[in-house]
Amino acid sequence: MNAPRSSIRTLAASLTAALLTTLAPMSAMGAGGSIASRNAGALSDDGSRPFAIQRIATFDHPWAIGFLPDGRLLITEKSGRIFITTPSGAKTPVQGVPQVYYHGQNGLLDIAASPGFGQDATVFFTYVAPEDGGGALTLASAQLRESGQHAALRDLRILWRQQPASRGGQPGGIIAFSPDGRHLFLTVGDRMEPDQVQDPDSTRGKILRLNLDGTAPADNPMAGQAGIRALTWTTGHRNPYGLAFAPDGQLWEDEMGPKGGDELNQIIRGKNYGWPIVSNGDQYNGTPIPRHSTHPEFEAPRVYWTPVIAPAGLAFYHGQQFPAWQGSALIGGLVSHGLVRITFDPDGNARQADRWSLGARIRDVAVAPDGTVWVIEDGADAALLRLAAHGEPTK
Repeated sequence: MNAPRSSIRTLAASLTAALLTTLAPMSAMGAGGSIASRNAGALSDDGSRPFAIQRIATFDHPWAIGFLPDGRLLITEKSGRIFITTPSGAKTPVQGVPQVYYHGQNGLLDIAASPGFGQDATVFFTYVAPEDGGGALTLASAQLRESGQHAALRDLRILWRQQPASRGGQPGGIIAFSPDGRHLFLTVGDRMEPDQVQDPDSTRGKILRLNLDGTAPADNPMAGQAGIRALTWTTGHRNPYGLAFAPDGQLWEDEMGPKGGDELNQIIRGKNYGWPIVSNGDQYNGTPIPRHSTHPEFEAPRVYWTPVIAPAGLAFYHGQQFPAWQGSALIGGLVSHGLVRITFDPDGNARQADRWSLGARIRDVAVAPDGTVWVIEDGADAALLRLAAHGEPTK
């Protein structure tokens, strides 16, 4: 862990926190307006599941699911392996994966096919690279080349690397592409160094917005400034493990709170989400943290969970398998051992509509081109599960 910042650095962080709040459009400010912040932590599991579950394949400590345009899946394992997996469960290992810092929560993380994959065969992925006795969150791209029963990453490019490295966990590393395919958003966790999050020059607790080549877009909130400032879209995040665009083009994120206070946030340009100054949870040792309601200058979550669900993965539903779910958000739960469905009203309010127990820690969730929902369990011998409407044929 790095030493605490000086009083001058703390003052600079406070001033920039205020600046980020000022930069956000006033019409989007929900914390002090009519948009509610709802606690869904005490809501119980639904009694029955509206889907059939099919076990497709197993993996060793998997982390992420990414669909290819043809319906095959890319699955990452935290130790540093990638597999191309067919919907029937056949697995092809992908060679050429860079070395990862596999320790605790760190390792190989998210993966996503390029918006132009049909033309460029490019995949984007994140991992924690070994550095200085710890690891640095890294965003990379490479071409996915296949020949017969073989697959490999070629022409690896490092697009962004966190500096300095850290021995802490909570790396973040979740990728989402803008609806127009021109920009990439990346979550960066606090690396268990919360004192650094509000520092605008620290690569901790941010959501970044990059061009697909890793450069800073000219219309970012602090474009033209040095270092991480030019890439920062929002700040004040703790442990963000879900990021996705809704059908209306709004960006949403879920993140784990401390002891209580897991969050679902609408991500708004230039906003500050308050960590570690505010939370709807407390420190693990019981020390209270001021609630979001006490600091309206920070953006409050639309939904929060106390007790926690430990949200991991986030996908918006589109497809014909579950017509009633159109536009809903689906969130995996590590502690809740299941899947959560979130609905939204025209005023921007969000609520937990359903919670289904799946009997295991759920690490990620994704929607297939055919409208089936796929989730992957956490841990050793973890199952990849296909969720389909009752009566649909199995693969």
